[in-house]
Amino acid sequence: MDNGHITLKSAQGRWILAATVLGSGLAMLDSTVVNVALPRLGEELKAGMAGLQWTINAYTLTLAGLILLGGSLGDRYGRRKVFIIGTVWFAVASALCGAAQNIEMLVAARALQGVGGALLTPGSLAIIQASFVRGERPRAVGAWSGLGGVASALGPLLGGWLVQSAGWRWAFLINLPFAALVVWVTLRHVPETRDEQAAGRFDVLGAVLAALALAAITYGLIETGMPLVLVTGLMLGAAFVWVQVRRSPDALVPVGIFRNHVFTAINVVTFIMYAAMGVVFFLLVVQLQVVSGFGPIAAGSAMLPSTILMLLLSARAGELAKRIGPRWPITIGVLLAGVSFVWMGTIGEGTSYWLHVIPSVTLFGLGLSAAVAPLTSTVLASADERYAGTASGVNNAVARTGSLFAVAAIPPLVGLVGDAFKKPAVFDAGFEMAMTISTVMMAVAALITVFTIRENVLAPTGEEDPVQS
Repeated sequence: MDNGHITLKSAQGRWILAATVLGSGLAMLDSTVVNVALPRLGEELKAGMAGLQWTINAYTLTLAGLILLGGSLGDRYGRRKVFIIGTVWFAVASALCGAAQNIEMLVAARALQGVGGALLTPGSLAIIQASFVRGERPRAVGAWSGLGGVASALGPLLGGWLVQSAGWRWAFLINLPFAALVVWVTLRHVPETRDEQAAGRFDVLGAVLAALALAAITYGLIETGMPLVLVTGLMLGAAFVWVQVRRSPDALVPVGIFRNHVFTAINVVTFIMYAAMGVVFFLLVVQLQVVSGFGPIAAGSAMLPSTILMLLLSARAGELAKRIGPRWPITIGVLLAGVSFVWMGTIGEGTSYWLHVIPSVTLFGLGLSAAVAPLTSTVLASADERYAGTASGVNNAVARTGSLFAVAAIPPLVGLVGDAFKKPAVFDAGFEMAMTISTVMMAVAALITVFTIRENVLAPTGEEDPVQS
């Protein structure tokens, strides 16, 4: 079949979905599987809260900083080719993480992991957008979101089992066989696609400025006594925007893509939503172990309800958004997740696993299932098809940047510094404040969605309802 005419029900369509889900799931899995290992690796490698933050943020930093470049490389040189290179790179970096002898080596290896993730993540969505027929893309993206979300939510469960039974290093080494499977399926079944109109030079300066800006801002937020570094990061960010405007249309981020107000608005919502979620994923599994006294397996298993709900409901949420528009599914999903954060804030010493932990995570899973697939489909549908890789890269960069900044800024803001993860009372107080901040962020994201995402960009051509009631 020709590119852009593959159906989801065909054998090739199922293989394409499997490859893209496995590949992006690898990156998503690693972004959460490590969280449950933080207390153990912190003790073994003698790291403080800043070391734990950098273990998470080194990966997110390079992922967010280079994901735009990854999307552009795929559009130009072949999405399948870049996707495979990213998967192999990710596997090699995972092996280095597993061999880390100190926190500095682990942070450096995590940064290398993020580079691999930046190459493979935007390619997965771009392959779907370029391969499937237009009418089936929302459902394909919904399936990708649901199954990818399963990988993300399975991370703490798998990480808990690995940490408790084999040691924290296996939270990284487990990536190797999965990466080999991704490469095998992709080589055999995924067609090559690219943007045939791509021309001009690569925006190397833009890529460097983006990475340096994110690094400086993150460092300035984590190391709170370094305001000059933070200011430098903000200045580099402003320089990045200036370069993008000057280099358009050959910029790393073509500024014309933001002329579509839906694309711009949905990326603002993405930033806020993933900032809130990043804090929750970072702190919840640590709270369950340090304060509530659960073991790694129990702490990781807490996310299982959201895993099941994402698997069952995400594709259906994508279909619903196609019929009624993405505005209300995203709004309701974000609000449900926000309410779940209020509930999670009550988790503490002596908390009942079945009466507090599981119900709050279940509510979070319902919200996530309702919001993620429509949000992702809206991002891709609101951008020109030739910018599939770029649009995916922009949205992924926005999501990762939101999480990056929140994980860097909020723990110090709520008093989680130094060896706080070894002091249950201190960690508990900071966790409750962090959940309150995350709830407020979700409320803001819902309000923005209601007032800005009014067009049903997911409706088939010729059936669009310009304004949703």
